[in-house]
Amino acid sequence: MTKPLYTAQAQVTGGRAHGHGRSSDGMLDVDLRQPKELGGDGDGTNPEQLFAVGYAACFSAVLTMLGQRQGLKAGDAAVDAKVMLIPNADGTFKLGVELDITLPSIEDPEQAAGLVHTAHQVCPYSNATRGNIDVALSVNGSALRG
Repeated sequence: MTKPLYTAQAQVTGGRAHGHGRSSDGMLDVDLRQPKELGGDGDGTNPEQLFAVGYAACFSAVLTMLGQRQGLKAGDAAVDAKVMLIPNADGTFKLGVELDITLPSIEDPEQAAGLVHTAHQVCPYSNATRGNIDVALSVNGSALRG
């Protein structure tokens, strides 16, 4: 394995239904609970929420970096992420993701779409999920294809 630039470390005890998660530096410290939609009390966070925040944060950073390289203002991007837990017919589950990106400073639809497509090729979360889960993208209210 190539030497990493950064390693995040966390421990979870008790799983997703009645667990607790904490990063090694203590900056993230959460109670894990099932959402009400899955029969839980919803009085904590869940892995899908954590994944949504991580993916959105990473995608936003990539948009800003690529925008700077292309001379586009993308630092005001907002990324709304939905991470869905989808049942399979065999009783297992898969994930689905929708990223709705708003680029207030990029009015040209082709420029905005091009930036989002490129970000999707560069973002580490997109690369990790490519071919494993469906990711739907939209920018400034329009769905992106391919």
